[in-house]
Formats: sequence, structure tokens, C-alpha cells
Amino acid sequence: MAMREIIEIDEAKCDGCGACETGCPEGALRIIDGKARLVGESLCDGLGACIGNCPRGAIKVTRREAEPYSEAKVIEGIAKLGPKVVEAHLEHLIRHGQDGYAREALAWLEERGIAAPASAAAALGKAAAKPQAAEPRAASPAASLGASGGCSGGGGGCPGSASRRFTAGSMRADAARALVRPAPSRAAPGAAAGGAASDQAPRPAGGPSALSHWPIQLHLVNPRAPQYAAAELLVAADCTAFALGSFHADFLAGKSLVIACPKLDQGREIYVEKLAALIDAAAGVSVAIMEVPCCSGLVKLLLEAREKSARKPAIEVAVLGIEGGIVKRMGY
Repeated sequence: MAMREIIEIDEAKCDGCGACETGCPEGALRIIDGKARLVGESLCDGLGACIGNCPRGAIKVTRREAEPYSEAKVIEGIAKLGPKVVEAHLEHLIRHGQDGYAREALAWLEERGIAAPASAAAALGKAAAKPQAAEPRAASPAASLGASGGCSGGGGGCPGSASRRFTAGSMRADAARALVRPAPSRAAPGAAAGGAASDQAPRPAGGPSALSHWPIQLHLVNPRAPQYAAAELLVAADCTAFALGSFHADFLAGKSLVIACPKLDQGREIYVEKLAALIDAAAGVSVAIMEVPCCSGLVKLLLEAREKSARKPAIEVAVLGIEGGIVKRMGY
């Protein structure tokens, strides 16, 4: 037994819908007696892909003593479900920066002559394993859902977590029109008494967005996504954009963003691994936090991640006030 990240189920909230079971190709979850149950601690990687599938908010990641996760046990079960489920599982691991587990899975497949997905092998810089002698049995309907439905984070998973890049400040024309309001009426110079001329020229409801990619929440981002390669990385506490009206112009413009809350988010170990991978990819690193004490935890996570990374860049920190403005700047 060791202290590690693992999911926890709130039975009072769980209604037994089964969405989490189909979103967990590792096989760690089963619906038993109308409730979701963690049937094998060694099958749960603690990354929390099932959380996005739960409509009741009954699952969270917690840290406690648990049986160590075993990728060998997981891939042994998944390999029986077909190549699509194998591919979804490997993409899930790679998306979360778990290269060690992914390489372990590829090695297990190669030892048994089972074909590894070319996409996973390429992402890890490893040649694909030799083709298998026999096709594994077809995936079950539940396994197929786990591979392609819901928000499991695998191939074809939740569209909200799919990596996208776009031009900063762009928005669809219909959305732009919906955000445009006419300027208030005002009397024209020299207008006759009792008469008024109205200036109905539209004006934008706000300044342009400087966001250039999606997703941005640290649990969802893929550190290998192209928007983070040789980019100026901005790691921002969740509240900062609300505290500073000029956040986009002063901090976000020209940078690739990830956001996190060091107090409320679960999965500290996952954050450190992801931040280390992001630091390795980035050209520079800056941080925006709030002046409240708990927010300094985000800087601590970054410093821990920098120790794990191959690069040791300077980290610029801006502390924002809860009433707006920049309280101070620091460097590490």
C-alpha cells in the first residue's frame, strides 16, 4: 500500500446510471447493486477520466493509501477488448503525460506480438510493435462506448477536451453580432428643441479575447499539443482573469495558457508531471496568482515541476489584488 491519487465515489450522489463505467476502459468501475463501485484499486490510474462522465458529480480524485496501480493488469484486460479500446487507453495515458505507463503498455503488447497503435508509438518516439498473429475478440458495447463516447479523454472523446488552435480574438459572426449593442441615443449638435437624433452605430460589448487555443484547464490539456511547443507559457490561477479587467491584454496576449486552482483542484501529482512536461516544451514561463495565501500553492507546484523538468527556466510571478491591479512581481 502507498499514498497515491485514486478516485472516490460518493454513494449518496450516485444514481447508478453507468456513465462512469463506460468511460473507464481500464475496468476499475462497475455498477453493483445500483451504485458505482471501485472494483480494483490496481486498475485505477487516478487520472479521473471518469469524472467528466458522471452527471451527478459523485466522483472525485482523492489522495489516500491504496494498492499501487498496475498497468500490466490493465492492459491485459484491455487487450481482450479490441484495438480501438487499446488505442483509446493509450491516448488517455499520453494525453495526461503518463509516458511511463504508456511505455509499459507498449512493451507488454510487443512481448505478446500484439500490434500497438501507430499513433501512440509515434507520440512516444517508439517504433510500432510487430503485428499480432490473431485478431482479439470484438469489443463489447460498453467497451466501445468507453473508447468513443462520453468524456473519457480517449480518441473521439469529449469534444470539450479536444485540442484546438485558433486566431486570438476570433469569434463566429453570429456570436459577434449577439455581443454588439447599439450606442445610447444622444441629441445631435444643433438639433431643434424637442427633437433628437439617435446615433445607432453598433459598438462591441467588450474587448477582443487573446485566447488562441483550447482546452486550458490543466487536467484537460495535452502538454504535447502544438500550442505549447516553444511557446511563452502562462500558468494562471482560476480567479485571476476575473480580478483584473485587462487580463487578456496585460497577461494573455501572445501566450499559451493553462489554468488551475491549487486549493480546490484534485490530482497534485498529475499537475506536477504535466507542468514539468509543459516547462520542457515552453520558451518561457510566467505565472499569475491572487494575493490570497492559498494561491501561492500554484507557484510551489511550478517550482516542484521545474525540478523534474529537463530545463530550468526563470519563472516570472505576478500577484494580483482581489480588488484589481498588480500587487507585486517576483522572479524564481
